[in-house]
Amino acid sequence: MSKADKIKARAPRGFADRTPADLSATERMLAAIRESYELYGFEGVETPFVEYTDALGKFLPDQDRPNEGVFSFQDDDEQWLSLRYDLTAPLARYVAENFDALPKPYRSYRVGWVFRNEKPGPGRFRQFMQFDADTVGAASVAADAEICMMAADTLEKLGLKRGDYVIKVNNRKVLDGVLEAIGLGGEDQAGQRLTVLRAIDKLDRLGPEGVSQLLGAGRKDESGDFTKGAELSPDAIERVLAFTAAKGADNAGTVENLRKVVGSSARGLEGADELAEIAALVAASGYEDRVIIDPAVVRGLEYYTGPVYEAELTFQVQDEDGRPVRFGSVGGGGRYDGLVGRFRSEPVPATGFSIGVSRLLSALQMIKSPIVSGSEQPGPVVVLVMDRDQVAAYQRMVSALRQAGIRAELYLGSSGMKAQMKYADRRKSPCVIIQGSNERERGEVEIKDLIEGAKAAEAIASNAEWKAARPAQVSVSEDKLVEAVRDVLSRHFG
Repeated sequence: MSKADKIKARAPRGFADRTPADLSATERMLAAIRESYELYGFEGVETPFVEYTDALGKFLPDQDRPNEGVFSFQDDDEQWLSLRYDLTAPLARYVAENFDALPKPYRSYRVGWVFRNEKPGPGRFRQFMQFDADTVGAASVAADAEICMMAADTLEKLGLKRGDYVIKVNNRKVLDGVLEAIGLGGEDQAGQRLTVLRAIDKLDRLGPEGVSQLLGAGRKDESGDFTKGAELSPDAIERVLAFTAAKGADNAGTVENLRKVVGSSARGLEGADELAEIAALVAASGYEDRVIIDPAVVRGLEYYTGPVYEAELTFQVQDEDGRPVRFGSVGGGGRYDGLVGRFRSEPVPATGFSIGVSRLLSALQMIKSPIVSGSEQPGPVVVLVMDRDQVAAYQRMVSALRQAGIRAELYLGSSGMKAQMKYADRRKSPCVIIQGSNERERGEVEIKDLIEGAKAAEAIASNAEWKAARPAQVSVSEDKLVEAVRDVLSRHFG
């Protein structure tokens, strides 16, 4: 192929590769979350990446355009399929399909990739990982309070200190009362209500002025893209913003402020009562300083029907260029009593919480949480190939190490010793095995400790000293190979 015909190597926008270090950190993080969820009695289940589009239903990010908001395609039988955009809608389908066989309430957790066909940007990906926990079949707000407490426990298990995070709680019924009061209570105004929800959901990022624009005619972002607004009147905008600013000095004060905002709305007052009950439950368990009622939390998806919550990081760090970084929300959820009921004749209450794994991982790496920044596993021991006609002998050494449970590999390239040593360094190998003709005649191998050698190299001034010292390199008989390598590994990795 000519140079002009070469394909450019590039990942699609909004998608990212993950390195071995990323994978290792993620696995440790997922293990800690799983342990926390299981402590609360949740059990794992896995659903497919792909669902029938009608199973996701009216809750698609953009229901009028099947391939906007979600990634969709038609099957050979002309059925529309979509990549899941969260883990909640697939759970609703799974519970409905297996309803009679499942214990109720049904407590499950799921972890996996989700996909959004949206405009990517800094920290905004089209593919990202979530870790959910849900209780299906429990109508009591005690289930919501428990989810909030579990969210707090999970963040602490991941290395966050109290004061570095907060679990914020609100209730969509309270907002429904406000929307009724400004004339948006009808079924025919569902689209306008959703626009209001998504505008409020951006409050922490855009501030009151930006949200006010989205509640009105619309807003143009920094790139010049225009987002159409909810077309509310100035008086209605003022009332919605007053709702988001109703936070009091404590949870009890916030509830009282919300009662005033909703006025005589029965639905709004019901939501305020539920918030008061959640506040009492978390206080009884000692979580009142970590689970806070905040009217600014609404969540952007339409299927929430009651309490909604967000896990927000409160600390600020600096990026590599010294600029301040604040992560904000790293998880959220709420009650979705109508979602499972779409598949069944009877109503099925449900509530759940989702951690944004990718975003939280970045935050944990910033604060050097031991969960994600723990000591890395060593790379494989590399057996160098000094004589090409002796590959079988070198392979025998590799096999002996592997059978002893030691990661090992044979150098499979065609370069000389210097390049092989550089390769071992790049593989983060703790040591290399060297056997030339002289060592073979004596029945020995040379073991070069690369970690100790690097330390010694820093202290040795001249090349002559280096050759004389031959730092961290020992000869052992071939039958002592495994034992000697184990000594190197235990010295550095315990």
